[in-house]
Amino acid sequence: MVLKIREANQDDLPALRVCEQEVIKAERPMDPTIKKGEVTYYDLEALISDPRAILLVACDQEKVVGTGYALEKPARPYLDHTHYAYLGFMYTHSSYRGKGVNGQIMKRLRQWAQANGLSELRLTVYSNNEPALRAYEKVGFTDHMIEMRMRTHE
Repeated sequence: MVLKIREANQDDLPALRVCEQEVIKAERPMDPTIKKGEVTYYDLEALISDPRAILLVACDQEKVVGTGYALEKPARPYLDHTHYAYLGFMYTHSSYRGKGVNGQIMKRLRQWAQANGLSELRLTVYSNNEPALRAYEKVGFTDHMIEMRMRTHE
């Protein structure tokens, strides 16, 4: 499958917002703490304009079918790197899953990180999101830490 992977721009915002809502819809069953009603996850305009970030879209013709961003973040002072690339908004349209879209986006995000002197990539994923876990492992990620939670009033 030949897709064009390119940097997102302001004209992509309507399509990006649709993709963002698809991510939220998919994650709601995995996270009971997501607020009811309409929510947003990302400041898309900031990701597009931030020089320390890159927001990519995968396009089939003009249709956005995949997304992903890398954002430079400071590392904890005790780690062997000062900054890392945090990856997020990893989305592939349902009819394009299993066709390497995520891998193509990840490859470009990794290249961006390397070109910007970042030696570490990190992301978060729900522990029961098996398709995402497999996709990330396929491109070389390994599980590293588990974040646990509980409500104080239960």
